[in-house]
Amino acid sequence: MPIKIQKDLPARKILESENIFVMDEDRAMSQDIRPLEILILNLMPIKEDTETQILRALSNTPLQIDCTFLMLSTHKSKNTSASHLNKFYVPFSEIQMKKYDGMIITGAPVELMEFEEVNYWEELTQIMKWTKTHVTSTLHLCWGAQAGLYYHYGIPKYQMEKKLSGIYTHRLLDRKVPLVRGMDDYIMAPHSRYTEIRRKDVAEHKELQILAESSQAGLFLIMKRDGSQIFVQGHPEYDRMTLNNEYHRDVSKGLTPQIPYNYYENNDPFAMPVLSWRNMSTTLYSNWLNYYVYQETPYDLYEKQ
Repeated sequence: MPIKIQKDLPARKILESENIFVMDEDRAMSQDIRPLEILILNLMPIKEDTETQILRALSNTPLQIDCTFLMLSTHKSKNTSASHLNKFYVPFSEIQMKKYDGMIITGAPVELMEFEEVNYWEELTQIMKWTKTHVTSTLHLCWGAQAGLYYHYGIPKYQMEKKLSGIYTHRLLDRKVPLVRGMDDYIMAPHSRYTEIRRKDVAEHKELQILAESSQAGLFLIMKRDGSQIFVQGHPEYDRMTLNNEYHRDVSKGLTPQIPYNYYENNDPFAMPVLSWRNMSTTLYSNWLNYYVYQETPYDLYEKQ
């Protein structure tokens, strides 16, 4: 949590220059405690796994969070039962008049299709348009990040020669941005995708800032400078066994996938995978919730029309 100090204390400027978060008395008095309302659009096929991964990532914070899972009306899930969806998810029509402190849009296994060919693209664009007026900050993951960058900024995705799968090292480009506060100069993160967003396209949009990238995996973390939109071209929410399960699933289908990079001890796909990105993931989600949701959202979500 932030350090509370008097507004005119001289130490404030020094602390802020050192990237230490401080809050003056006036701002502290204006904030009351209430649960943060977080909306999660889960587009992954095995929804129960993704639910667990995301809730785990959100749990390591002192903030109280109230999560709502959103389902699409224009897409029928093949891997999750209707009873599960009807019990734990709500359609967009049910919540579109509400406002939320934060939202997460996950990835989806549709990246080899053009965006407009995805059967729920029109509904997804309606939701992404809605986030600009009804959500304080939206976090986009993997294909969700590519979809968001395409819809909001017209940034295209490109198919790579082969699937990118593994744990890659990324360099932070600006450590003073609160989203990466507390992270090391180099961070590890999982990737599992066939397409990519390229730096030159993002650089054309001055309202966007690239925060982390890899010489092997490309862009990882992109943010609209006001923090209202964050794009993660990777899967920080993945647990230890997710890439392992994806690899062996493809092998069982008769495919010949490459062994995920930098993932297994001695590159042995039957060994226990090495968990090397949990600290990065925990810090990323905690920083997002604290600095871009909790600190920015009004106590009364409906006071800003």
